[in-house]
Amino acid sequence: MQHRPAAEGKSNRQAVRYAFYRVSPEWRRLDSAAKDSGKKEFAAVIGEHTDRMMIRTYSLTATRGDADFMLWTVANSLNDFQSLYTGLANTGMGRYAAIPYSYFAMTRRSIYIDKHSHEGQEGARLKIRPGDGKYLFVYPFVKSREWYALPIADRQRMMDEHIAVGHKYSGIRINTSYSFGLDDQEFVVAFEGDSPSEFLDLVMELRDSQASRYTIRDTPSFTAAAMPLEQLLAAL
Repeated sequence: MQHRPAAEGKSNRQAVRYAFYRVSPEWRRLDSAAKDSGKKEFAAVIGEHTDRMMIRTYSLTATRGDADFMLWTVANSLNDFQSLYTGLANTGMGRYAAIPYSYFAMTRRSIYIDKHSHEGQEGARLKIRPGDGKYLFVYPFVKSREWYALPIADRQRMMDEHIAVGHKYSGIRINTSYSFGLDDQEFVVAFEGDSPSEFLDLVMELRDSQASRYTIRDTPSFTAAAMPLEQLLAAL
């Protein structure tokens, strides 16, 4: 069995969830007063939790047919998630909303970054530090068992190539979180950026990397536009 370094800072890790909401057609047929009341309740629950966890809101109405908006939430305790999402489900709007996609993960130090350490190295962070990108590109990620059976030196060599490609696209910022044993995927990756075309070019180039051949699944993929909560709810 290959040696793995002891996990660092377990108590400092954060929990991460990407929850994708779809509002039912019945909601859109309600009268304006009922919809406004439901939106205010939904916003109030989010407001009650922003002092203890990170909550960012994104619209998907222009890019997906099966989800209207997304909440990117980060907390130090799962109890905060329980409180937030239970509260949202019990609002007037929440009762008309489903979550067709949900990805849960935690932060962890990457085992591949020691050769690439520099200030702000994403893989070394146990705390999510989001930027101000106009878009967030999110997808779950699963590698094959053959990948984990490779010698660590071979995996490191392929990840060196992978990391080098990523550094060429300076306008794209990655946030990696880990789901081993916690959810159906192994990783959830979220790329921040202002240019969907730059992200498209990055992903196309990564398809040519050696590490890509060991990918089993990296879908569904979401292009989410950052949007203030008030504006997002108004658009619904």
